[in-house]
Amino acid sequence: MSGEASAPGASPRAPRPGTQKSSSSVTKKGDRGAKEKPATVLQPVGEEEPKNPEEYQCTGVLETDFAELCTRSGYTDFPKVVPRPRPHPAFVPSASMSEKPTLDDQRLSGSCSLNSLESKYVFFRPTIQVELEPEDKSVKEIYIRGWKVEERILGVFSKCLPPLSQLQAINLWKVGLTDKTLTTFIALLPLCTSTLRKVSLEGNPLPEQSYHKLMALDSTISHLSLRNNDIDDHGAQLLGQALSTLHSCNRTLVSLNLGFNHIGDAGAGYIADGLRLNRALLWLSLAHNRIKDQGALKLAEVLRPFELTHTEVVERRRLLLEKGSQERSRSPSSSRHGDCKAEREKNPLMGVSNAALAERSDRDRMPTAKTPRGLGKKKEKSGDGVKKEEKSGSGQSPTQGTPKKEDATKAGKGKVTIPEQKPSKGKGPKTGNKEKRSFLLESEQLVAEPSEVVSPLLEPVEHREGKVFMPGNKVLLHLNLIRNRITEVGLEGFLATVQHQAQFSKSKSAAKGPVGLLCLSLAKNCFSPQCPTYTMIQELMLPRDPISKAKPREEETTASST
Repeated sequence: MSGEASAPGASPRAPRPGTQKSSSSVTKKGDRGAKEKPATVLQPVGEEEPKNPEEYQCTGVLETDFAELCTRSGYTDFPKVVPRPRPHPAFVPSASMSEKPTLDDQRLSGSCSLNSLESKYVFFRPTIQVELEPEDKSVKEIYIRGWKVEERILGVFSKCLPPLSQLQAINLWKVGLTDKTLTTFIALLPLCTSTLRKVSLEGNPLPEQSYHKLMALDSTISHLSLRNNDIDDHGAQLLGQALSTLHSCNRTLVSLNLGFNHIGDAGAGYIADGLRLNRALLWLSLAHNRIKDQGALKLAEVLRPFELTHTEVVERRRLLLEKGSQERSRSPSSSRHGDCKAEREKNPLMGVSNAALAERSDRDRMPTAKTPRGLGKKKEKSGDGVKKEEKSGSGQSPTQGTPKKEDATKAGKGKVTIPEQKPSKGKGPKTGNKEKRSFLLESEQLVAEPSEVVSPLLEPVEHREGKVFMPGNKVLLHLNLIRNRITEVGLEGFLATVQHQAQFSKSKSAAKGPVGLLCLSLAKNCFSPQCPTYTMIQELMLPRDPISKAKPREEETTASST
């Protein structure tokens, strides 16, 4: 009975046998726990995932890769990758009246319907829109619009964007970028394929206005759009310095869109300063800003011959001395003397004492006994290169003037390596040499052009009244200044620029390099459209505009076909 009584009354004392059982179970579980310890150290949801994205191998299909990486990173609700919607076809009343819409029409009408809250939210749900290549359906462009792109999403992009071999453009519109996330975004751009050339960041105002980091010297971006970002004069200053300074220059950016910002006269002046030594930018839009006459005059001034500042003159002199010493070190001793002499005659800026000392040290250092038989050739060759560069005129671009000198030295090198081909000719350098020159010039353009065009300061200049004038930026082809605050005073500056460029293009053939603006948009500013200055600008620009040239040709072809 006592044993039976203890059984129902054992509930308070039940922990004793329970503890014995639990202790044995603990030892058993402990053994299992010891074996499973590496798995239990990680937290069940958050800590386990960071290893998985590293293990995942991207397939190059953005929809699959993005979804998988987001899932492994702990995202439960993430944007879907969808094809970019195409514009709707023209409205046809008969089609709209049909009572049997197709399945696609039903989906479209459902996504835009106001009757269903669910369909409404689906329509405005964040997505990653992609434009695909028609042949292989690979991603060509990415559009992200209207939802905040955070640091974690950029981390996912850094893994799934590099395998996209045909990616050409990334467009981020109102995605809530900060200066920190912009830095992260810039860091992932070099990981992407070399075909990525266009970046559009519109509607993303940044407190520090660090957009200039996209234009760093190592950047590969060719087309950059920064519209509607509240960029003011300080941001324009940073962008102008990114275009060019005295010692650096962006050589990859071809088009820059700064429309719909808050850039004033000071900011336009900074952009103009960036255009002084930039010879890569072809297309610039400053539409819908706050530029008045002072900023317009600075922009117009840099597009025609302008005076070099003292620091620019000093830097030009240094570059010329450095270039001359490099050419002397690369060429044989005999041609060094000729090059240096021609450089002295050509360049009054070059220090005579320095040149003489360099010549003397070169003559002492190099033996003169082994003068090659083509000495006369090399002298004349280097002299020809220098004289031709001198005769090229003030408006020549750096891509024309500099390779000729390099071509001269390379031609001299070519003669040293193969002197047996023409041993009988001792004097005439031009006979039988044109083919070699053309071949060397082509190779020069293919190989050494990027390193040769060091600075536009090496362009031929004009000396007037003790001042040095550069030919001005004639590489910029398109300038858009619509809807600013320019009056007839600013128009006068652009009229002088357009007149100079038109005269320059007549004096030079089109094959000899850039000829200046082809399109200048000045409409909807603070002057009358019937203003005589504006009318003259339009008349001068009309024959230069390639679009206006194409229209008469189309009319001629249609007339001939009819």
